[in-house]
Amino acid sequence: MSMACKLLSIVLLTVILLGCAPAATPAPPGPTETPLPPGPTPYPTPVVGTLFVDPADDLGTISPYVYGSNYGPWVAVPAGMLDAAFNSHVTVLRWPGGNWGDANNIQGYQLDTFMGLLKKMGATPTISVRLLGGTPEAAAALVQYANIRKGYNIRYWSIGNEPNLFAPAIKQPYDTDRLNREWRAMAVAMKAVDPSIQLLGPELSQFTGDAASNPKDSAGRDFMTEFLKANGDLTDVVTIHRYPFPKGTNASLASIDELRANSAEWDQTMPYLRGLIHETTGREIPIGVTEVSSYWSSTIGADTSPDSFFNAIWYADVLGRLIRQRAFIVNVWVFANRDGGHGLIFGSTLRPTYYVFQMYDHFGSEQVYAASGVQNVSVYAAKREDGTLTLMVINLSDTQQDVPLQVQGAVPSKARAWLFDAAHNAEDMGAIDLSSGKLTLPAQSISLFELPGE
Repeated sequence: MSMACKLLSIVLLTVILLGCAPAATPAPPGPTETPLPPGPTPYPTPVVGTLFVDPADDLGTISPYVYGSNYGPWVAVPAGMLDAAFNSHVTVLRWPGGNWGDANNIQGYQLDTFMGLLKKMGATPTISVRLLGGTPEAAAALVQYANIRKGYNIRYWSIGNEPNLFAPAIKQPYDTDRLNREWRAMAVAMKAVDPSIQLLGPELSQFTGDAASNPKDSAGRDFMTEFLKANGDLTDVVTIHRYPFPKGTNASLASIDELRANSAEWDQTMPYLRGLIHETTGREIPIGVTEVSSYWSSTIGADTSPDSFFNAIWYADVLGRLIRQRAFIVNVWVFANRDGGHGLIFGSTLRPTYYVFQMYDHFGSEQVYAASGVQNVSVYAAKREDGTLTLMVINLSDTQQDVPLQVQGAVPSKARAWLFDAAHNAEDMGAIDLSSGKLTLPAQSISLFELPGE
């Protein structure tokens, strides 16, 4: 049967199913009915030796979906750690994360179990349908099961995981033409079932601001560029993955200095991708980073591996930069795990990066202008609905720093502080005195300061 005939059959079947299925409750709208404007956010101009914040320079609403992670049927949160999961402040989970969904057919009971966890967490799901070995019919059936039969009204869907790596995995060609053809067939079939869904793609691996090193097919064609040409019209969020270390199969582990310097790459990657999207599609499409961690390997116990203390400091800065660059979705790898260095929850323990989410839970929802003129110190600022100004200050250096703070139009005398460092796990430090005009930042620390509004 031709592809056109298959798709027509899917649409006709969908009409019949919709007529027989119980009516689903309307999908609850997100913070906005469409993804947030992608930017650009002006790059901060630092004042040398100073942290500078301008609360009046409003840079727009922060997407609630930047505080995300990945999850899947291959691992479960242990019963004794469920409270930690429910109180993690992770706001979105990508499921099934990684390549599990391209190696297995998702079963209804697996999705039901996942949605039960999501309800307890108060989080939003994004679901990935099978691309490698999948079919448009199966993809459409999963949307029908989730949104029509069960009434889950899942808004965000992706198709496949890291398709630029399919060819070496299956030991046969998988080029941009095949990806674009198969992705589109599934997208059309899924939209026929529920036109309200938002599609994420293409979920490419190891995407950076360096065009020459980004994924290419066997003919040298750029996966992202070709995908945007073919399917940009159906894509609601452009998605990428990034694991900076190790830099090769036999490469050495990253040093703290290397990891410390790495987070700045997002200040090149995001503008590059945004420009490519606009140049190729003529549209401004929001960007999602749906897998990110320091290592793609399962390295554990190193100074910079995903289970390390410094990984939390690095990720706090990565997250701040992605917020500043107007990311729509960010999913750290991975929420729970039982082997290797990855996992915010690891067996009966909480990894240091878990506490990054605890710290950002105190951050405001409206980004305002902030810039750091202090080496190895980053500052991000936001306002809450009640007018409270919040400053997320990350000291990536190995020593305590006492840095001047300048808040445009105000001379703050006090603040409430929260601290993550070697001795404090996102703890409330109470009121602190700012009359000196300086902030004291412990070595390798994340500090959240709440300054009362006027």
